[in-house]
Amino acid sequence: MTDDVQHYPPQSVSRWGQLISRYGLVVVLAWIGFGKFVKMEARVLIEHSPLMSWIYHVFSTSTVARGLGTMEIIAALLIAVGPLWPRVSAIGSALAVVLFLGTLSFLFTTPGVVKTHAVGLPVLSAQPGQFLLKDLVLIGVALWTLGESLSGARFSRGRRPGPSVAVRR
Repeated sequence: MTDDVQHYPPQSVSRWGQLISRYGLVVVLAWIGFGKFVKMEARVLIEHSPLMSWIYHVFSTSTVARGLGTMEIIAALLIAVGPLWPRVSAIGSALAVVLFLGTLSFLFTTPGVVKTHAVGLPVLSAQPGQFLLKDLVLIGVALWTLGESLSGARFSRGRRPGPSVAVRR
């Protein structure tokens, strides 16, 4: 019996996963960032946050939206150049981590996140609960790109792998 299914080595599958993770994060950040310039507004989430609600006493709603959108677009662009400029990408990844920490905090401060309780467990509402929960995965990807960028930056300076890396001769 012949096997017509092509088998991909695990390294190839991992590489595809890395590419999709990095550039998927870039697309999500850029898309959400651009949305802040046209229609999306974060006020309904931010105004209940004890850490960030003060911002509307200082800036207008549109200024806050555009500021967040600009930071998201900048983070996306910086992460995108990771393979070429790892240090630059590390800055974008760190910015993304901060942005996602902010939105994840809204899970605990925004009314309506938990719709009901089933068998003692909270059931998240579609809006805003499940919308915010996706940031748990996105912060994981941002942390991964940060780690990868920091590793790339370390080795791009000409350093050799340290003693923790086994070198076979």
